This record gives sequence, C-alpha cells and structure tokens, in this order.
Amino acid sequence: MDTIYLYNKYVSPIGWDEWTDVRRLTDWVAENWDKPDDGIWEVRTGRAHFTYSKVMCWVAFDRAIKAVEAHGYKGPVEHWRQVRERIHADVCKHGWSAKRGSFVQSYRSRELDASLLLIPMTGFLPCSDPRVRSTIEAIQRELTHDGFVLRYRTRKSLDGLPPGEGVFLACSFWLADCLIMLGRRDEARELFERLCRLANDVGLLAEEYDPRSGRQLGNFPQAFTHVALVNTAMNLSAEAKPVEQRADKKAA
Repeated sequence: MDTIYLYNKYVSPIGWDEWTDVRRLTDWVAENWDKPDDGIWEVRTGRAHFTYSKVMCWVAFDRAIKAVEAHGYKGPVEHWRQVRERIHADVCKHGWSAKRGSFVQSYRSRELDASLLLIPMTGFLPCSDPRVRSTIEAIQRELTHDGFVLRYRTRKSLDGLPPGEGVFLACSFWLADCLIMLGRRDEARELFERLCRLANDVGLLAEEYDPRSGRQLGNFPQAFTHVALVNTAMNLSAEAKPVEQRADKKAA
C-alpha cells in the first residue's frame, strides 16, 4: 500500500482493476489487523502483536484514504478512517511502554526492535513526538554495537536463536534516516559514511556485519541493505527526500 501510494503520487495513478485489488486487500486488513502475526523478522517462538506490524496496518488504511481523497477512487473511506484511528490508538496504548520510555517490539513486551525506527518514517508519528525521540534514543543507547544497529537482542527464549548475531545494516541506515528527520545531519552523515566503508571491493554489502571480526555476515549481497543505502543517500543529498515523501501527511 505504501508503494502504491508513492507510485500514485510520483508516477501516475493506478487503474480501476488495480484499485479493485487494493480495496480487496484493505478489506482483508480491516478484518485481520488485530490478530497476532510473525512480525517483520519472522521470529520462531510463535505469533504476537508486533508493534511494527500494527503500524504497517495503519499505513495501509492511511494510504488507501489518501488515494480516495486525491484521485477520486471509490471506497468506504469513513469506515477506513475509523479503523485507522482504532489502530493508532491501539498502538499508542499497547505498543508504548511508559516504564521503558519507548515503544517496544510487541504488546506487553519490554524488548526494543529496530523496526520501531520506521514509526516516524511512515508518518505514524512525527520525530518531534517525545515518544518517538525517546524510542530513537533508547535504540541508540541499548540496541547498537559500535554505533551500528542490531535488529533486536537475540536469545533462544525470545526467538529461538542464539545470542550474538551481527548488526543489521539496513537498520543502521534507518537510524541515519531518523537522525536526518531530527535535524542531526552531521551524525547521520558520519554513520552513513561508516556504513559505506563496510562495502567490499566492488561496493556490495551483506545483510549483517560483525564489528568484532570486521566480516560481513548473512545473505550477500542483500538488496534490503542497498535499498536502504540509496534512500539514506537521497535523504542526505536530495531536496525531495524519500523519508519526507513517505511521512507526508498530505494526500497523494
């Protein structure tokens, strides 16, 4: 839905057949958003109410509503607005931990997760929101190794994996994007340049990196990482920043 929103806004509006598929998908999300799922990382210890997944369900309705407002598509937009508001309230109530001072990986959890960095990037809440700021600070403080971002702290009781996986490079680029949104461009550029220096002799990056051994780990090359790199490069240099385009509150 986010991709369709950007395509509608910057390329050309989709046709009626495609919109019919979008409506069918949106109706499905309306019936299923409040169910547990496996999360962005597909953890191995069972389904939960992952905060990131709920945020992306909010994104689906937000983008569908914008499509109706901007392009005149037909759809139950008032119902979608109501669902969007319910999801937003649900995440703010159950995905936020006042004790921890941050959003958390899943409802009733105390775990941090790098996917929470996408909360401001999707437009769910602005970086100026104190809850977003404190979440970014918590991730910097507790979920980084040598300045690079772990996706979360692995352990068998949490996801069935042993502790000690490498830092996730895409997540580290997400942190740079958040720093840009906070106006901390010098920090963002420094992190971006450090990440770029991890590339091999032909400029390719893997999924993960081990700061201890200096080795790239996981899937290689990893498109997820390179897309994040391009986005951060544009956020640092382009007038029309991808992160601002996604978070734009105006209709497409």
